[in-house]
Amino acid sequence: MDTSQQVKKYNRLALAASIAIPLVVAVLFRDRYITGLDLSFLPPVYAGINGLTAVMLILAFRAIKSGNRAAHERFIKISLGLSAAFLVMYVLYHVSSDTTPYGGEGFLKYLYYFVLITHVCLSVVIIPFVLYTYIRAITGRFALHKKLAKITFPLWLYVAITGVIVYLMIAPYYP
Repeated sequence: MDTSQQVKKYNRLALAASIAIPLVVAVLFRDRYITGLDLSFLPPVYAGINGLTAVMLILAFRAIKSGNRAAHERFIKISLGLSAAFLVMYVLYHVSSDTTPYGGEGFLKYLYYFVLITHVCLSVVIIPFVLYTYIRAITGRFALHKKLAKITFPLWLYVAITGVIVYLMIAPYYP
């Protein structure tokens, strides 16, 4: 398969995943599909995974800035794996548990919802950015990869960091 065919194939897969992942998550959140299973230990675990993702992204950024492409690639692959693990655990928790309402008041309530809404919206937006940025790298189109990574990196980092912040703000209200 030549490079242009490979790129088209990867782009189709990225588009399908970018649409399917948020749709599947939205459908799964409508009902509790798992009952009788206590997965209450997962929120701090997946918040920690978000924190590790942020660290890996910063390390990847530093590695590429210092010219270490191999380390950059390794840190990005770890970030992708951590993000996938986060998604699985997050969905498992939310299909087995009721939603926890935020109990704070005043400014903190507004701050919480601002961070939560931007986190959720950007977590959907970041999917195609991450996938297309990665495709550009694995297909050797590094100039295009670098151009898109300038957008992808801060968005992905924001999603990872705000995931931790959302957890820290909602944690006191977990049952």
